[in-house]
Amino acid sequence: MSYYFTLIYPKNQKTTTVSDLLRKLLIPRKWRHYLRINHEIKINDKYHYFNQLVYPNDRISIKLNFIETHQHEYPASGQMPDVIYENNDLLVINKPSGQKTHPNLHETDTALNDCTTYLGKSPFVVHRLDMLTSGLLLVAKNPAVVPILNKELTNKTFHRDYIAKVSNGQKLENEGVIDLPIGRDPSDRRKRMVVKDGLKSITHYQVLHRNQNGTAIIKLILKTGRTHQIRVHLSASGCPIVGDPLYNQNFKKGEKLALIAYKMSFIKPFTFQQVKVKLPKEKIRV
Repeated sequence: MSYYFTLIYPKNQKTTTVSDLLRKLLIPRKWRHYLRINHEIKINDKYHYFNQLVYPNDRISIKLNFIETHQHEYPASGQMPDVIYENNDLLVINKPSGQKTHPNLHETDTALNDCTTYLGKSPFVVHRLDMLTSGLLLVAKNPAVVPILNKELTNKTFHRDYIAKVSNGQKLENEGVIDLPIGRDPSDRRKRMVVKDGLKSITHYQVLHRNQNGTAIIKLILKTGRTHQIRVHLSASGCPIVGDPLYNQNFKKGEKLALIAYKMSFIKPFTFQQVKVKLPKEKIRV
């Protein structure tokens, strides 16, 4: 299957070579090779050698017909997702707390199963949310954008912000950084914990509101993306998330995890356009 992308090189970008343009667009090295060999990138409808220049307002056309993909098939759940944003290549939904991102074995009630119902075909995974975490989840409609978004996750141009309600909010400064390495909990395979030789993990936070009962509403920005990072960092700081059955010793049965992925931003693949997606206020409940 072939995928076509066109863009106008923005006025605010410097003149560059075709080769550097493709690097700026985060197109994988293997794909750059095929584009060169097959003359499938054109500037103003003409093939340019990779050392030739691209100028602002030039029209860039890219054809990808060599993508290898091992697509996972996700059966339709019959349930529609809560769609927050959509374009030709991407879909952002509001995943509810308690729903898995993707199925194991024969499950058919996950977020990706819902996306299959909506799209009429199986989506491609870009990132995940913990089952208990609610909020914005991005999936791809085609494989051409997946490695680009993965690269954005790696180089931190894909940003995700969270809101949480925590216990013992009085222990937190108005804003701060939690920089504690995270590794596996040897006593419970489901959990992670702060360990000296763990992976570097950094979370920025800002207190938005302090409640009279000692809880606080805080905004969190991840600088790294470790499993359970926010939950582990807040628990280790003495301020576990309300409703966290793994990391809050005062968890009460029936409580939902008060953690929401409420905002994300990324560069739309094959463009230089930043996309910002945010949950409507009425859907942010912690």
